[in-house]
Amino acid sequence: MEEQHIASAFDRDLERVQAQIMKMGGLVEEAIRLSAKSLETRDEPLAEQVRAGDRAIDLLEEQINEQAARVIALRAPTAVDLRVILSVIKISANLERIGDYAKNMAKRTSVLATMPPVNDSAGAIRRMARLCEEMLKDALDAYIRRDAELAAEVIARDEDLDQMYNALFREFLTFMLEDPRNITACMHLHFIAKNVERMGDHCTSMAEQVVYLVTGNTPDEARPKADQTSLNTKV
Repeated sequence: MEEQHIASAFDRDLERVQAQIMKMGGLVEEAIRLSAKSLETRDEPLAEQVRAGDRAIDLLEEQINEQAARVIALRAPTAVDLRVILSVIKISANLERIGDYAKNMAKRTSVLATMPPVNDSAGAIRRMARLCEEMLKDALDAYIRRDAELAAEVIARDEDLDQMYNALFREFLTFMLEDPRNITACMHLHFIAKNVERMGDHCTSMAEQVVYLVTGNTPDEARPKADQTSLNTKV
């Protein structure tokens, strides 16, 4: 009876902390969407809304870590249950980093709003951000449903995001070579595109946590990375 009581208490604690994870995930999804929209529409008040909203994401991470530590201290979870709690901590850390990247995107929007647009670069970045947002949503769904197959699909999609980033990187190089006046704007846009690419890496890390949580093993194959920009030493 006592063991059943402890198990029930652990389940309730876990439900609470997972609800916080989903709330945090919702805020991060919105931050990605709004930061990309503010860039494309040159909406500085919207960019400021994203920057201000990052504090709520940070606070949720702190609360999740405190709750997870409390569960470990009070419930003494078994090996399997401990794996669940540790996955919560790692996923919240990934969400916090994605929120930071969205905030950084929003910061550069104010600078870019004073410069002429560079082709459809902002629209291309928004399409990247939309893919990243979908990856995040599916990674969270995979976590709640304990769906390793869906998590594996998220991991595979990171290669598509890398390819989109590579294409933009080459475009920015071309724009800068064609007209040096594009250099400042293209550098800002490149950093934003790189932020989105890194968001995808964190979504992939979350999906890998799901695979580990469900199977007890990390994914067998090396993560498919298609970011080759470090190899582009000359045009």
